[in-house]
Amino acid sequence: MTTPHARNTKVMNRFELTSRLVAKLKHEEAVIGGIGNTNFDLWAAGHRPQNFYMLGSMGLAFPIALGVALAQPKRRVFALEGDGSLLMQLGSLSTIATLAPQNLTMVVMDNGIYQITGGQPTPAAAATDIVAIAMASGLANSSWAADEDDFDRLIEQSMSASHPTLIGVRIDDKPGTGTTRRDPVQIRERFMHGLGVRQPL
Repeated sequence: MTTPHARNTKVMNRFELTSRLVAKLKHEEAVIGGIGNTNFDLWAAGHRPQNFYMLGSMGLAFPIALGVALAQPKRRVFALEGDGSLLMQLGSLSTIATLAPQNLTMVVMDNGIYQITGGQPTPAAAATDIVAIAMASGLANSSWAADEDDFDRLIEQSMSASHPTLIGVRIDDKPGTGTTRRDPVQIRERFMHGLGVRQPL
């Protein structure tokens, strides 16, 4: 599906974009992956102790990333979320804009469908422009990535930005690559160790 606001953006692949992001991480940056295919691709792109894989809590990748960014302001934090999940927690955008952590970068993977539950169209498939909502919420540093090179450029710019960044990307409907190991305690403990706030069990 092609949304009116994204006709000039290339439809890309979530795993390829996630791999491009992970390849740029050199300083133990934290990455929060939203539920389902978003974190499946994050796991497959490069498993790291600084990755946090959401399990079953739809729409909370950005709020969790906000908490990490505020708690560790010297660490760059990335959050990967699907359009359907973000639409369940749009209020988080206003909160993030108000608190304005400069070390937070949010990537919205928009394929216009609720992919895990059967491919039902999301409001972003026809009428809702997520980047426009982000900008209206106060996140002025928000934009659609036109293609893979533009995505790379926006990610690199965000690493030295003085305000939170939101990047919208149009993606295809291919399923995630691999499957996250579904052990919440292990995910939590490894992540906390990766951030230096807890010793390994």
